[in-house]
Amino acid sequence: MKRSRVAVWCLASALLAGVGVVIAMSRTRPGARPDDVPTSTVKRGQLSIEVHATGELNASNTVMLSAPAVGGDALQITHLAQTGERVKKGDLMVEFDPSEQNYKLEQNRSELMQADEEIIKAKADAAVQASEDLVALLKDRYNVRRAELDVEKNELVSKIDGQKNDLALVQAKRVLAELEKDIESHKASGDATIYLAQEKHNKAQLAMDQAQQNLAHMRVTTPMDGLASIQKNQNAAGGFYFTGMTLPDYRPGDQVQPGSAIVQILDPAGMNLVSKVPEGEHDNIKNGESVRVMFDALPDTVFNGIVKSVGGMSTNSIFSGPDPSSHTFDVTIQLQRNDPRLRPGLTAGIVFHGAQVTSVLYIPRQALFMKEGKRVVYVRKDGSYQQHLVKIKSESESRVAIDGLEEGAEVALLDPTIPHRQTGPGTAAGAEGAP
Repeated sequence: MKRSRVAVWCLASALLAGVGVVIAMSRTRPGARPDDVPTSTVKRGQLSIEVHATGELNASNTVMLSAPAVGGDALQITHLAQTGERVKKGDLMVEFDPSEQNYKLEQNRSELMQADEEIIKAKADAAVQASEDLVALLKDRYNVRRAELDVEKNELVSKIDGQKNDLALVQAKRVLAELEKDIESHKASGDATIYLAQEKHNKAQLAMDQAQQNLAHMRVTTPMDGLASIQKNQNAAGGFYFTGMTLPDYRPGDQVQPGSAIVQILDPAGMNLVSKVPEGEHDNIKNGESVRVMFDALPDTVFNGIVKSVGGMSTNSIFSGPDPSSHTFDVTIQLQRNDPRLRPGLTAGIVFHGAQVTSVLYIPRQALFMKEGKRVVYVRKDGSYQQHLVKIKSESESRVAIDGLEEGAEVALLDPTIPHRQTGPGTAAGAEGAP
């Protein structure tokens, strides 16, 4: 009895597995049948080249205003312009608390006055010392002269007195020589004291001048007309920052480090629209071509522009992988009129109006496929699809002008070599193959 139950369960499991395989095989086929693939025909006519892209408005002429590079602690903002504010040359953009700089200025002024007093005292001491040395010099010279006169009398006095006169003269000359050396030393010492006091004065004067300059730099003005753009406060998170993190703008009361960028001045007259266009559209965009622009923030206004420059090299994001379709090149567009509502950073939809070509063969863009780095189409012939290499002459957003096919040829809009999973009778491929 037990063995019969096991046999029944094994048979039931095998039947269920077989049904699953049959269902799976009925829904996934090795390739689409020719009748299941949607197609289009090769047509001849006129093709208007239009390329659609997006872009961002950038200012080509900008000036960055930073906190002054002064020594000491962080600076505190007391006044700051607003983002988007129109400013004139010389307008006050940002002002910092001058308390620390005022304190340093007064401290350096006090040191300068003290250095001036030390110079006066050093010069006075040197003058007093010079007067005392002069008196002592006159006295010692007198003593030498008197001793010389006494020696001249040695023939009239006793031998012992003559020897005393000789010794007195030697002693007087020695004292005079020592005094002359002392006078030279006193003068050198006095000059050195005056020099040090003068250097102290120069140092204090330099520090005072620097403090005055720093105090003047507490008010930062704009060197040109333009729009103010307040920068992000990098220290808002305590110095911790990573890419993609949202930071607030600087505002009055914030502490900033010397040298930090605070305000950027943008020249609205020199703004350009920069777009990254897929590499496949490179040949469809030329310098001087007209462009239609619609900014996302101004949906009711259409702007016209011209292509200013087309990048020669394509770039690829490290996150895009090796896919060639992810390669882009830069296109710079110059707007033909200014608008006070335009601001750097606005995004826009762009339509590039290329040349019109006539009497060309074209197919839908959907009928073009990439195989081993080459552009191919699949032409239906005798109930099957054959792969054909085509030469691309020009492209629009939806159509491609080609060489290598005949007018009226039927081309596949889906790759017939790729298996198509059927999802039911609602799809073209599932209409006939549904179980």
